[in-house]
Amino acid sequence: MEQELRNKVKEAAREYYKEVYGSKKVFNYIPPSGKLLGEEELMNMIDASLDMWLTAGRFNKEFETKFANYLGVKYALSTNSGSSANLLALSALTSYKLGDRQLKKGDEVISVAAGFPTTINPIIQNGLIPVFIDCEIGTYNIDADKIEVAISPKTKAIFLAHTLGNSYDLDKIMQLAQKYNLWVIEDSCDALGGEYKGKKIGTIGHIGTFSFYPAHHLTMGEGGAVVTNDSQLYKIIMSFRDWGRDCCCPPGKDGICGKRFSQQLGNLPYGYDHKYTYSHLGYNLKITDWQAALGCSQIDKLDLFLEQRRKNAQMLNEKLSDLTSFLILPQVNEGVKPSWFGYLISVKPNAPFTKQEMVEFLEKNGVGTRQLFAGNILRQPCFVENDVKLRINNSEIISSGDLTEEHYKLLPNTDFIMNNTFWVGTFPALGEAEITRILDTIHQFIKERAGVLL
Repeated sequence: MEQELRNKVKEAAREYYKEVYGSKKVFNYIPPSGKLLGEEELMNMIDASLDMWLTAGRFNKEFETKFANYLGVKYALSTNSGSSANLLALSALTSYKLGDRQLKKGDEVISVAAGFPTTINPIIQNGLIPVFIDCEIGTYNIDADKIEVAISPKTKAIFLAHTLGNSYDLDKIMQLAQKYNLWVIEDSCDALGGEYKGKKIGTIGHIGTFSFYPAHHLTMGEGGAVVTNDSQLYKIIMSFRDWGRDCCCPPGKDGICGKRFSQQLGNLPYGYDHKYTYSHLGYNLKITDWQAALGCSQIDKLDLFLEQRRKNAQMLNEKLSDLTSFLILPQVNEGVKPSWFGYLISVKPNAPFTKQEMVEFLEKNGVGTRQLFAGNILRQPCFVENDVKLRINNSEIISSGDLTEEHYKLLPNTDFIMNNTFWVGTFPALGEAEITRILDTIHQFIKERAGVLL
């Protein structure tokens, strides 16, 4: 009877989906990012709702298994956002359980200033010092050749995002990590499904992080994941995610380790309930089973999503090639297969128009654009108005409140990105018609502003 009723609910929902969402969306305004949901996602969400379990349960277990298998890693842990995934990844490296490799307050982490804030924020929130290196123009990733000179005895980790699905030079990064005994966190929130020399991005460093916000390659509404092949890191990340708890029993399960009342940890009495023993200053960053149900359906479509993103980017590449006198198009290093979260365009300094003028024209004519997130985060109010200790390249430690134009000049490409770079969409709900509209609008703008030069 229960299954029969469940099927009736789902059948009614199918009819609702076909009536309300069944036809292809027509975009009056072409957004730079977005989700693509189908009937299967709705069915899974209804199943999860009818379970009435609410917190992480059977769908979460299924998703974590599917996600780990897709990437080819041993362990995947879901979390409530990609930003939380970054916080968990970095916080895990501060665990006392890592012994000599534990990150301590005042240790340094290599990163870049051109990117999303929550790649940087966990460094600061954990009392560590971010060390900013300049980026390459074209890939918009860290200039890996400039990292080694910035490494000091206090440098303990490298924490970088793969910019919009385009991988940085992981060979150089991992060689430096091995040489100097550094941790590597791959922020892959914008790069799910991308590859570096045949390996999935996010699986080459010690920890990889992912986001499932609606703008990303698959969505749970809100959500993220942390992955690793290291069993010790897996347990530490789980602890930080689950209130700092030492116990690894999932919600609603007790005594899996067989030692629930037979241990003595910290200064607690012997036998204190392991489910209420805390080894880290953690959080509660789990997802609901409803979100996981959505992810279980989305991951089955991921390869199709990636195929469309790559097709859209290829079309943009081919049809904008006649404008390279004015624009810098994305560059891909050897061995990299991007997953194209978006398509980055830079306006050349000698162009007869500015990025701002081009972006305003596109937006006015129905083509959505985005900046490369913070541009130069050192110029953002969160740095200017606070006392954040940092280094730039191989400089001495300074306070963000004392930054001057001379300091910004140490990151010339980062400022170029802030002033000259933006991106348009490649997400899978966009087809040839939408990409053609983007291309036509770009060509129209340049013809109007530089027609005599074409």
